[in-house]
Order: sequence, then structure tokens, then C-alpha cells
Amino acid sequence: MVEEEKDNSLVETSKASPKMYTLADVLEHTKNDSCWIVIHDKVYDVTKFLDEHPGGEEVLLEQAGGDSTEGFEDVGHSTDAREMMKEYFIGELVEEDRKNTKDTGPKPWATESTSTEK
Repeated sequence: MVEEEKDNSLVETSKASPKMYTLADVLEHTKNDSCWIVIHDKVYDVTKFLDEHPGGEEVLLEQAGGDSTEGFEDVGHSTDAREMMKEYFIGELVEEDRKNTKDTGPKPWATESTSTEK
């Protein structure tokens, strides 16, 4: 809960609950004009990211409309990539469609510096 001052009185507010989607909802967004993916039971609209994805838009379009958790983790996305995801978050899967996978963060090799300086 957050308290805000409004008209000289404290007002208690709370963060809105995320919008809930079914896998059927996500499956309706599989094209380059509307591309949604699921990672760790969270739904992302990555349409605006297609052109920017370092692996190419094809990678995202192949995963569109479904759960991309395994592919996302297998690649070993960095902390920066995980931070960028927040911009595309639009909601969560309904309880009955969840896989309840845990985000354990980037793989150690995905965060190591590639610098050869000593």
C-alpha cells in the first residue's frame, strides 16, 4: 500500500492487480502486427520489440502465442534483457493455465564480463 497526499489529506492506494489472460487469449496474437508470448506465467506483448530483438523477429514469431519460458531460459538471457521485459509486460496467465515455473535469473555465464582486461 502507498499513501499519497491529495488535497491535504492522506489517501491510501494500492497497486492495481495485473490483467489476467488465458493461453487461448495469448494464442490469438501470433503475427507481426500483434505478437504475445508467455514467460514464467507472465504475458508480454512484444510486437514493438520484434524489429529490435537481437536474435531477429523470427525467433519471437516462432514462440508467439504460447509459453516461451524454456526457450527464453535455454538461451540464457542477461539481466539487461530481463529488465527490458518489464516494458512489454501486459498481464499474467490465469491460475489454471500456469506452469508455475520460477524465474531463477540469468545463467552465470550470461552475466560474466567478456572483458580480457586484468
